[in-house]
Amino acid sequence: MNTTPQKYLITVIGPTAIGKTALAIEIAKHFKCDIISADSRQFFKEMNIGTAVPSKDELEEANHHFIQNISIFDEYTVGDFEREAITKLDELYKTSDFAVMVGGSGLYIDAVLKGFDDFPDIDPSIRAELVTNYEQHGLEYLQQELEKRDPVHYEKVAKENPQRLMRALEVSIGTGKPYSSFLNQKKNTRNFTPIIIGLEADRELMYNRINQRVDIMVNNGLLEEAKTLYPHKKLNALQTVGYRELFAHFDDDCTLDFALEEIKKNTRRFAKRQMTWFKRNEAAAWFDFKTVPQEIINYIEMKR
Repeated sequence: MNTTPQKYLITVIGPTAIGKTALAIEIAKHFKCDIISADSRQFFKEMNIGTAVPSKDELEEANHHFIQNISIFDEYTVGDFEREAITKLDELYKTSDFAVMVGGSGLYIDAVLKGFDDFPDIDPSIRAELVTNYEQHGLEYLQQELEKRDPVHYEKVAKENPQRLMRALEVSIGTGKPYSSFLNQKKNTRNFTPIIIGLEADRELMYNRINQRVDIMVNNGLLEEAKTLYPHKKLNALQTVGYRELFAHFDDDCTLDFALEEIKKNTRRFAKRQMTWFKRNEAAAWFDFKTVPQEIINYIEMKR
């Protein structure tokens, strides 16, 4: 007897600037369903150009959720997203057998697909102290502390990402147990069947698309947007590519040309890390980014 839930979450993954949004909209239109965004940078209403939020026309083509739904001043974690996304899916499945999830934030994608590891609440003062130490002593301080407190997780973590380092440290400090000890616990069951679609491109082509997107962002007003956010540059939400580099320029630490080249370089590095993360998912079916949407839709229909 087949007990597989007959609800489907069609998930579109891939690196930044690869065309995930356009494909997700075509899939949602075909299956007459809604889209859940799992791009953690697009959650924030104050961040628009630098996060490549879908255009007004794109948002009107399909009903989107979790796009610019919170403020940079709000505390929002991947655990919050998991709970809210699952609640939203339960609601959507009352009227449709399908939903689409799209985004480039691998941790957020995995939290919805597989469940998020159950971490205890941590005293906020621990994170505040870590931020202060990071600002005073730099990335190397975080790396050394994590290597000392949790060498197992240190070997796996993205060592250039201060937010990941601080998250692991605050759990390790706040609980007295290594962050890695909370990982790989029993996950929650899901009431949907995932169908995972990956988009990819030749690396050089992907990098060219990223460079072009940054140029478009600048033409669309990225500098002006960054200037409005500059007074709040220490907020966690703004510790991200596209803003951090411009903040350094506003601080007179570098020229504008250098800052823009840094955005392109750091976005390319981010895309490489995204692909490394997503390629670990053996359930994903990968397509060239130029594949016509109907071919991918046909594949999804066969997987039902």
